[in-house]
Amino acid sequence: MRALILAAGRGKRLAESHALPKCLLEFEGRSLLERHLLILTQLGVQDIAIAIGYQAEQVEQALDTVAFLPRPQTVYNADFNKGSVVSLWTLREQLRAGGEILLMDADVLYDYRLGQRLLQSPHSNCFLLDRHLDPGEEPVKLCLRDGVLVEFRKQLPPGLRYDIIGESVGFFRFSEKVAGRLAALCQDYMEQSHQEAPHEEAIRDLLLETPERFGIEDITGLPWIEIDFPEDIRQAENIILPQLEPLKSPPLL
Repeated sequence: MRALILAAGRGKRLAESHALPKCLLEFEGRSLLERHLLILTQLGVQDIAIAIGYQAEQVEQALDTVAFLPRPQTVYNADFNKGSVVSLWTLREQLRAGGEILLMDADVLYDYRLGQRLLQSPHSNCFLLDRHLDPGEEPVKLCLRDGVLVEFRKQLPPGLRYDIIGESVGFFRFSEKVAGRLAALCQDYMEQSHQEAPHEEAIRDLLLETPERFGIEDITGLPWIEIDFPEDIRQAENIILPQLEPLKSPPLL
């Protein structure tokens, strides 16, 4: 199992109040990135590649201090100000390298049990869904009809029929074959000059090609939050952190 983390973006909506890359924001003395790595280590995943871009040197320096797992590979996205599909495309070699893939957004504070649920799922191609969906256009929505995923997008098409809707956590598990297909779709976005697209659009294309290949794990009730706005930081500190299971400190290498 290989984990790919998207950590190249600038986080423009936080730029006025926080100059750090979002993945280096700290909660109780640990950055989001360190928390990712600790959780992945606890899950037995040590083959990790990270797409970096904005203030890449700071992220590299933070990784230099990690002493509990082999140093993750970093891949630099020079076009980090464009859409996140470019970051996913920079990881194309890792997507094509064989084996199952975990794909994760770096800007999420979450409980260990979300990662555990993803790894233990019987679905080799899996989305995490939270039925506690906040209203508005910001959440990336997952919709199912008769147990089959029919949509994955912030804005749903008019008239879409579904019987379950929830928010995507931004973590995915893909089989070797599907991961390779995702790399090809990202290549198509580059060749068609769609570099401004979010990476979720390529994943949506992947899903809608063969929806029967994909399943979900319903993680409703488990604590997590994506950090996009200053108020998300406050909510993370005051509401989410107290609910998280304590992280275990693994032995040093």
